[in-house]
Amino acid sequence: MHTYRGGTGGEATDVELLTAHVAGDPHAFRELLTRHQDHLWHVARRTSYSDEDASDALQEGLLSAHRNASKFRRDAAVRSWLHAIVVNACLDRIRRNKSRQAFSLSADNAEEPRDSHDHVEAVDMRMTVDQALALLPPEQRAAVVAVDMEGYPVAEAAIRLGIPVGTVKSRCARARKRLAGELAEFGGGGNRS
Repeated sequence: MHTYRGGTGGEATDVELLTAHVAGDPHAFRELLTRHQDHLWHVARRTSYSDEDASDALQEGLLSAHRNASKFRRDAAVRSWLHAIVVNACLDRIRRNKSRQAFSLSADNAEEPRDSHDHVEAVDMRMTVDQALALLPPEQRAAVVAVDMEGYPVAEAAIRLGIPVGTVKSRCARARKRLAGELAEFGGGGNRS
């Protein structure tokens, strides 16, 4: 694999790699993706309703980034630019898929509880949260996932989502209100025996 060096002899920056890709370097974009692959997968997974949709949206987003690299404006970090492209690809896929009610019941998606006595409750809570998130409109889901699950400050989430700060705040507020209603039953005991 090609080793990329920046102008000062150190490792090439993301901008230098993107510039090299635009100039025709066949390996620069692959190096850029290697750096950000894990982050972008987590973004796609948290924004999408299933692993399959996340994988497809990630592929679509990266293809779009590859094709449109020359349009990158240097007013944001390359990672933020890639993040926004992947989120938008996820939202586009969600809009195209009208059947959003498929939920993964795979134990692979549930975190292992610390106490074996809490296993059923932990799985139940995870399924409940996933189902509640699935009920949100895609734009609200993307905002609340970015701020509340990924931990980005509102200003950073706005940059990553490509929307104004006020829009992030209002989408998060509406999402939290709806989630609170959906999750209230779980906290109060709901239908569990």
